[in-house]
Amino acid sequence: MSTATDTSKRSFRLPKITFATVGSNGMLIIYAIIVLLPLFIVVTNTMRPTREIYKEPVALPETINFDSYVIAWNEADFSRYFVNSLVITVASVVLGTSVSALAAYILGRYNFPGGRFLSAFFVAGLTLPFRLAIVPLFLLLNSLGLIDNRIGLILVYAATGIPFSVFILASFFRQLPQELTEAARIDGAQEFTIFGRVMLPLVRPALATVAVFQFVPLWNDFFFPLVLLRSTDKWTLPVGMTRFFGEFQTDWSTLFAGLVITTLPLIILFLSATEQIITGLTAGIRK
Repeated sequence: MSTATDTSKRSFRLPKITFATVGSNGMLIIYAIIVLLPLFIVVTNTMRPTREIYKEPVALPETINFDSYVIAWNEADFSRYFVNSLVITVASVVLGTSVSALAAYILGRYNFPGGRFLSAFFVAGLTLPFRLAIVPLFLLLNSLGLIDNRIGLILVYAATGIPFSVFILASFFRQLPQELTEAARIDGAQEFTIFGRVMLPLVRPALATVAVFQFVPLWNDFFFPLVLLRSTDKWTLPVGMTRFFGEFQTDWSTLFAGLVITTLPLIILFLSATEQIITGLTAGIRK
């Protein structure tokens, strides 16, 4: 009887609170406030007219008003920019991740002459700023007739994400047991069947991680759409935001509403893929 009582007491023992725990939790709370406070100010200012924002930039709205979202979505043609951004970003991520998965599978599972050179070549792509090649890239796309074309921008975006994706996915493919491939071959599976049905599901957390890490910078990119797209009906959200900046006056309420619309898909993406991202980032950690 006493043994059971002692066991129950040990099982309900409170965690020990140390100075390090309090300090680390305090730092995390402060960091969360620093991150969330600007977002809170932006959201509240979308419900206030520009006149009030000029008068007092940081304040709560007197009334709840969502007119700025309607103006941003309809009158500022944000619906078209949103669709453009969604199509271009999703297509770029799918294309870049697909190509990267195929390359990473070969580099991670097979030893062949020149394999180390190819791996180093992809790693070198992480060290070179892609924007430095904008002049030859512009001339190349212009010769192919892909300037002011969404396909040209999709190809550029897909290429920018390949080095990072190959670097991450190849390390995951290397960690998979070789016996899985041998067993699949004994069962008569071909190479693409092994890749698609055996190996690819096992690196799903890594695929989600590289997809999110590609999606975020492409969704927020301003430079390449500004240079490669000339027609306003093909602009993405970051470039479309420039319509809110007037020569003499800026409609801050509508601008903040556009920022919220632009940020909302990223928040939904992170909330829906948090588990996969954490699994992918911590897959190689062992206690």
